[in-house]
Amino acid sequence: MIPFELRRASTVEQALAATRGGARYIAGGTTLYDLMREEVEQPRNLVDINALPLDHIRIEGEALAIGGLARMSDVAANGEVRRAHPLLSETLVEGASPQLRNMASIGGNLLQRVRCPYFRMLDAGCNKRLPGSGCSALAGLNAGHAVLGASEHCAATHPSDLAVSLVAMDATLRVQGPAGERSFPVEDLFRLPGATPHLEHTLLPGELILEVRVPLGPHARRARYLKVRDRASYEFALVAAAAALDIQDGTIRDARLACGGVGTRPWRMREVEKLLVGQAPGRALFERAGEASTAGARALTNNAYKIPLLARTVARAFEMAHEVPA
Repeated sequence: MIPFELRRASTVEQALAATRGGARYIAGGTTLYDLMREEVEQPRNLVDINALPLDHIRIEGEALAIGGLARMSDVAANGEVRRAHPLLSETLVEGASPQLRNMASIGGNLLQRVRCPYFRMLDAGCNKRLPGSGCSALAGLNAGHAVLGASEHCAATHPSDLAVSLVAMDATLRVQGPAGERSFPVEDLFRLPGATPHLEHTLLPGELILEVRVPLGPHARRARYLKVRDRASYEFALVAAAAALDIQDGTIRDARLACGGVGTRPWRMREVEKLLVGQAPGRALFERAGEASTAGARALTNNAYKIPLLARTVARAFEMAHEVPA
């Protein structure tokens, strides 16, 4: 491991001041420490932010407010989360092992790096790790890579399960940096790779995630997360779907859908949502939604199976949401 300096901050102001020289924030460290050991990332200065008062979980007005330093396990087990947004609790449990959930923060989960094997192989081409070095995955082992949003420079899937459900629920982020506070949709945090896959998110230098806010609503009560993977635990999604329905008098009034494991960012599917609104829920409708979810998908050499799997996963996720008691 390359030597580094670790400083601790006890206030947001201290943390912001400490990063002015380019230092990196660290909380649970469940991704960054691994990448530092493998010398994929080599930060020379880290700022420990675990002492900051950003671990709250509470209902505020018409939203669920979750601090950026709240641990995944605490959010998943929280009674208000399980009542107001059971989808988030289910997603967090599906998203990592108990040991990782006890360490990982909500903000860190959203900012975790990709799990493409070539990203961690220092002798392979990876434009995320070293811009201009190429993408070994495009002609290599790419069964787990994206069928939506890929470019000629990168096809790595975004790894966060939680981000998928937050995007489906129209969650927003509140962040603070040297220029002050700002808020924006979680969906806008993530960039498409395009020609600059090393630029993964839209945070400005030194910005810190203070809070995630998730609006409440009737759709949140009928929501499920379906994750398809190679094994039952400690594995990233091949295909995943966060689906939610608001059904009144036998008609779908609102539908939400975002998918993971298939896109280079959490993939919101608004055209599929429009297909469902105003319709009576049922298997045939959900199958049509599944087929519609594959629009624009493009396979690489080894990941064509993801396209029909996406259709079936979306259909089943909506079925599961429909089966939730009103």
